[in-house]
Amino acid sequence: MSIPQRRQYVRYAFFKVQTEWKRLSVAERDEHKRELAAAIAPFADRFMLRTYSTVGTRGDVDLMLWGASEQLEDHHELAMAISATRLGGYLDTPYSYIAMTKRSIYVDKHTHEGQEGSRTEIRPPSTKYLFIYPFVKTRPWYRLSMEERQEIMSEHIRVGHKYQSVRIHTTYSFGLDDQEFVVSFDTDSPGDFLDLVMELRESVSSSYTERDTPIFTCIAMPIEQALDALDGAALATVGAR
Repeated sequence: MSIPQRRQYVRYAFFKVQTEWKRLSVAERDEHKRELAAAIAPFADRFMLRTYSTVGTRGDVDLMLWGASEQLEDHHELAMAISATRLGGYLDTPYSYIAMTKRSIYVDKHTHEGQEGSRTEIRPPSTKYLFIYPFVKTRPWYRLSMEERQEIMSEHIRVGHKYQSVRIHTTYSFGLDDQEFVVSFDTDSPGDFLDLVMELRESVSSSYTERDTPIFTCIAMPIEQALDALDGAALATVGAR
């Protein structure tokens, strides 16, 4: 009898702060940020939760929370906790992706250190940058034989292994959300990720891509610093260094 896989529900939640909030007094904004940080803190003790800023890298989102838990309800409760805060009333959610971890059918024999393979658990990265996008394959892809798909994916994987500084996290959304996959890449070198994506465009697998946008460039930082970036308060922190 096979042992059931431990799988996680993974959520990438993107937030945009309303302009009206930025017009509040500094004291009010600071109080709101402290309240929201305090509301989020207990969840980081319950499951993997990382904070990223998208200020300066996207115009339609400012903040991203990446969570991975074996309980779907954890994401539900976190969303409610955020909404219950005063700053939560000023936050829109332009994008929110839900997916699950799942053992890959292609890469078990092609893993290298730190890279995904048979894992069904997100390992929190210590790198500075995270690149995220939803992903949908064309229907003809699923009509290929398993042997054909494995050959195509083996080429795809070989290209990926050339960029050891970039680690991929593939999660699956079939039946859970609009996309089929949510893919993220963590690295300390955005240039390596750019070169990887350019090279993958020339691979056979790329011709079976229906959609792989929007793409988000995220900068890892503590929740307090990410919240200070919402109204520029982080500049005072940088200037004090």
